[in-house]
Amino acid sequence: MTELLTDPRTLGPLILSLKILALAGGILLPLGVLLAYFLCGRPCAARSAVDFLVTVPLVFPPIATGFILLMLLGRNGPLGRVLPIDVVFSSPGLVLASVIAGLPLMVKPVEAALRSQGKRLSEVAAVLGKTQWQTFVLVLLPAIRKSVLSSWLLALCRSMGEVGITLMLGGNIIGKTNTLSLEIYNCVFTGELDRAMVLCAIIATLSGTMLFTLKRMSAI
Repeated sequence: MTELLTDPRTLGPLILSLKILALAGGILLPLGVLLAYFLCGRPCAARSAVDFLVTVPLVFPPIATGFILLMLLGRNGPLGRVLPIDVVFSSPGLVLASVIAGLPLMVKPVEAALRSQGKRLSEVAAVLGKTQWQTFVLVLLPAIRKSVLSSWLLALCRSMGEVGITLMLGGNIIGKTNTLSLEIYNCVFTGELDRAMVLCAIIATLSGTMLFTLKRMSAI
């Protein structure tokens, strides 16, 4: 067991996954909150489009989502030709996959929390002379902080277990883009079931820690 844990083929995907999770988490938190706040505004075509794009990963197969992104962001794709960096088959692609996978679970609960409390608190803040930005930062965010943090943890859990989009954008390149989830697939494919079990235990430990934190937060 110790040899499997210290195996570079195990440590490599673990370290990579933690780095990607940290980067994706740093993006998901502010982006998810801002998008949720944006979606709470008056209905319009722009909000409908954003809501659709945010919700699509929940209902669309991840492998199909990854394929569409691959076509858009590849070197010959309409977006890939103008981007200053290579997104496909690289770390930025892994981060993007994690963000897209976790975004719905970050945005929708925060949006629901804002809709349930936002109108009343905004009216009170307006009476007190607060600007819209002051109301958002000083009143609304503190009021929904538990919803924000719990949604963020759920989004991180979802991001960590992402396979389909990650496989398409990252390419599952050994030593470069093989995350923990993809390495489990590689182990099963090559018959290394013992190492696959160790990798599953690592993911279960990380997920369990986040879920335990989420439960503790709900009890506060």
